[in-house]
Amino acid sequence: MKKLAILIIMALFAFSVGKAQTEIADRGKMKEPKREIKSSRIPLKKLEGTTVSERAMNHFGEDFPKATDAKWERSGSFDQVTFSSGDQKMTAYYDSDDNLVGSTTPKSLKDLPAKGRQEIKAKYGDYSVGPVIYFDDNARIDTDMILWASQFDDENMYFAELNKGNSKIIIKITPSGEVSFFKQLQ
Repeated sequence: MKKLAILIIMALFAFSVGKAQTEIADRGKMKEPKREIKSSRIPLKKLEGTTVSERAMNHFGEDFPKATDAKWERSGSFDQVTFSSGDQKMTAYYDSDDNLVGSTTPKSLKDLPAKGRQEIKAKYGDYSVGPVIYFDDNARIDTDMILWASQFDDENMYFAELNKGNSKIIIKITPSGEVSFFKQLQ
């Protein structure tokens, strides 16, 4: 009987020590500082030659079946096509694998989310607003986009050119209205 009692006490002791060690280990994990994961940009593949890919042209016909007045050019990492869709002018960008990266559409200040317009007025009230564009990302592929010679993450975004004297900057505005600096032009 004594042996059974000692065995039960030892089992309970072992269980409580194991549980305490697990709790201490778990607390240690919670106190450990979180590490930021930084993604490294993969350089976009530069297209060779001056001839626009026939496959990109075919994909364009599938992506924008009602497009008219298409004008193609190869520039840097993209085959790009400027066209009309209804009464709207647009530009679409195709990568080295002939996939649609996204398209841009001219917009105006009034097209921006109200929160974004308010933030622009508060932060950049002494600037005049120039051209505004909307970049519509193709979420099916991961290729980043380049605008104003700057690569950025693939996501839907408004861009606005702001002018003050000889200074020109580009800001980006999310569809939810968050405003941030993108690039200094002059």
